[in-house]
Amino acid sequence: MEPERKRSGSTLKKGRKRRLIPSKVVGAAEATRSHWDLEEKQQPIAKKARLSTVLFAENCEVTHGQLCELLKYAVLGKSSFPKPSWCQLFHQNHLKNVVVFILQGLSQLHFYKFYLEFGFLRKAFKHKFRMPPPSSDFLADIIGLQKKQIIGNLPKAMEGSLPFASSKVSINLQKDPIIQKYGFKKVGLTRCLLTKEEMKTYHFPLQGFLDCENFVPTKCNGSVTDNSPLFGLDCEMCLTSKGRELTRISLVAEGGGCVMDELVKPDNKIVDYLTSFSGITKKILNPVTTKLKDVQRRLKILLPPDAVLVGHSLDLDLRALKMIHPYVIDTSLLYVREQGRRFKLKFLAKAILGKDIQCPDRLGHDATEDARTTLELARYFLKYGPKKIAELNLEALFSYQESQEPRNTAEGVQRLNTSVLECLDSVGQKLLFLTQEADASALSSSKNCQTIKCLSNKEVLEQARVEIPLFPFSIVQFSFEPFSPNLTQEMNKRIKIKWTEMSTVYAGPFNKNCNLSALKRLFKSFGPVQLMTLVLETHQPHLCIQYEVLEAAQLAIESLDGVLVEGSCIKVQRPVTELTLDCDTLVNELEQDSENRGTIYLSGVSETFKEHLLQHCSIFLGLEAMILPKDLKSGKQKGYCFLRFKTFGSAQRALNILTGKDWKLRGRHALTPRHLHAWLRGLARESRLPGVRVIPPPSEQEAWQMLNVDHPKIAAWHWGRKIEKLYHNLCPGTLCLILLPGTKRVQVNPRLLHLPDK
Repeated sequence: MEPERKRSGSTLKKGRKRRLIPSKVVGAAEATRSHWDLEEKQQPIAKKARLSTVLFAENCEVTHGQLCELLKYAVLGKSSFPKPSWCQLFHQNHLKNVVVFILQGLSQLHFYKFYLEFGFLRKAFKHKFRMPPPSSDFLADIIGLQKKQIIGNLPKAMEGSLPFASSKVSINLQKDPIIQKYGFKKVGLTRCLLTKEEMKTYHFPLQGFLDCENFVPTKCNGSVTDNSPLFGLDCEMCLTSKGRELTRISLVAEGGGCVMDELVKPDNKIVDYLTSFSGITKKILNPVTTKLKDVQRRLKILLPPDAVLVGHSLDLDLRALKMIHPYVIDTSLLYVREQGRRFKLKFLAKAILGKDIQCPDRLGHDATEDARTTLELARYFLKYGPKKIAELNLEALFSYQESQEPRNTAEGVQRLNTSVLECLDSVGQKLLFLTQEADASALSSSKNCQTIKCLSNKEVLEQARVEIPLFPFSIVQFSFEPFSPNLTQEMNKRIKIKWTEMSTVYAGPFNKNCNLSALKRLFKSFGPVQLMTLVLETHQPHLCIQYEVLEAAQLAIESLDGVLVEGSCIKVQRPVTELTLDCDTLVNELEQDSENRGTIYLSGVSETFKEHLLQHCSIFLGLEAMILPKDLKSGKQKGYCFLRFKTFGSAQRALNILTGKDWKLRGRHALTPRHLHAWLRGLARESRLPGVRVIPPPSEQEAWQMLNVDHPKIAAWHWGRKIEKLYHNLCPGTLCLILLPGTKRVQVNPRLLHLPDK
């Protein structure tokens, strides 16, 4: 898209030279992948990245490796990685950010124990899965770090020079992204400036933004023309207790001389000098007295009113300086690539200028060298124009450079085994990792990871608000105290009993001479029955029916409560216990769960139902998946199914048809997603006789403690609200995942939720 150009100034006249500043400045789903591909082709207008609702519906368990597949594909897209094997991410090139929230210490048990408290998570996140128990380093698994250690480090940059356009490679210049943005003719300086809208898109600090309230403007508000002076800028940062802070600034004038090269002492305690990147050590910084405010004051004096700053990922430098400057050229965006990817400065220096920078034998980067390189890249672009750059065929050069690296014989396996960090590094980007001081992970010591360690969850939250917009990929880890093993066992027992009692109904009273066989057939028509007993303790007989699924019990209540059956007006209700007192509220909220909104439950389906439905698929618009549960022992199809549709409206229309006179099925909207069924099956079976209490009532002291703000129920509600506010601050086009990994100690299955279409 052609950006707006509203900068003041005129085109450079022929023969007129631009003013230079001297060196020193004075002053089992049934939907298949073919269905996914067809869906993508049928929706060319949709431009938002989104995750297909047809996911791992049959097994509903996602491995760490499969999650890693999705994350790598989200970073690089199909040009570099195959599509994930278990899901479909549409319009990946419109994906702008990936954010992973990890609630360490919480699990699927917490999610369903405090289901009503996690209101935002269950309503906003459409896809939910189970995962295997976490390993000793859960984070390393999901981003592929352990695989990286097996196959070795990233290939180093190729030695020697790169081939240039003289190789006579046939190039279609029309399709080059640089030509598409700038055209064939040479452009002036003002054409290379980022517009205000572009600066907003790429998270440059701007006046009026909430996260820039304390930023200092450079006071450069003069009229910029094509002969305004250029200044190369590069900053080095360290990590402090408050986040990233400036440790070095280099400013290079267009003449090539360094007009400012200062070490800066951060205001807060340094927790990581990032020496491998910055070259800064404790010994170097100890005697420094210059502060950030001193640098800001000097820059305001040094820069003329129409100064243009040039840098590579310049938004990060300006944020480190806590300064706002309106006229910028970012070489990572000037040499534009497809799908929003960026070339690294080291590659551009070699490919365009034929020079080696950031040499591996040197400790850290040379800020002055980097600043001078960005300046030279901008001048090269202005001198030779977009056509010359396009003829260099940078994408081919980049691919050639990669092809010259020593490769594993199993090259395809090596590509698949690269970590998320390596994927980010290949496009010149870093991963942000926010966590608490006490949490240890191999991720925090990785070179391409910007780790910020905090003292509390509250500080993690505050840092996340500021730092997430600055990175394309962020992992934010909150830490909570897990349930003890004994309490976990007790909670599992309570949850199992709760769902069993919610799936149980009492029906009656019936006449003493009622047709028991007919009654059994009637109640079995609502769904699979695990246990049906005749209750004779009452004046007139009742039936106790324990269903396999919650939907069947709810359907029986809705269909038969208050209805005349076998000559008696019966009441159908659940048992009233301390675990079912909030049952009506819970059922209503389950129906509103985002994963259940487009899914319907049907009972009474035959073995030929699938074929019959597919023959009439034209009347069931929006059908995405058909889930036909089977008996684990016999392998036979059970008499019920779930149908998943794109929208709630499509599901409602299908339900009306399928429960009508032609199909004669019983059904309602779904209440329990597949992953919940799988999880409950994994718990030890629990049951209790009616009226028998297996859970002792809490003492007065214990009951009082439950009202304390530290109680897990209160914490679930509190942090659910906090994460909701943080989520709403994410930019559009964000793939957001929330992981509840549990603990290895008690082997609790994690809980995963994700929503790419922010």
